[in-house]
Amino acid sequence: MSVGAIIVIAIAATGILLMRFRKRWLAKINIVFTNRITGLFAGWLPGFGIVTHVGRKSAKVYRTPVNVFRVPTGVIIALTYSSQSEWVKNVLAAGGCELKTVGRKYQLVAPKVVRDPTRQRFPIPVRPILTLVGADEYMELSTSTTVVSS
Repeated sequence: MSVGAIIVIAIAATGILLMRFRKRWLAKINIVFTNRITGLFAGWLPGFGIVTHVGRKSAKVYRTPVNVFRVPTGVIIALTYSSQSEWVKNVLAAGGCELKTVGRKYQLVAPKVVRDPTRQRFPIPVRPILTLVGADEYMELSTSTTVVSS
């Protein structure tokens, strides 16, 4: 194995460990940097979306990029930083949110956090990634109506 391959593997392993053991720290970095970049395309690509929610205390409107997947009753959103994330608490407190995905907006209601270590409701290619980052929770929401097509 070449030195370059070993370095790539070491960097990947370090990233995975940081994600598993430093989720809160990584979440703060994502809020400042990564979410701004991801927000540019998350509302248009399959598997991604932007949740619009209102702060419980601030009443400020927030837009959070998420990994989202359609299910027969609505959508499920991978909780990569756990159900303790502020956006999750905001959506639960409000009883719903708006989601933009694949260029369409949906009003979502009846949020429910589910813990599932098997990750069976996610597409097969996504499961190993969620396992690597230690994400075993998701939020299930029902689709109320399509708000607008964009």
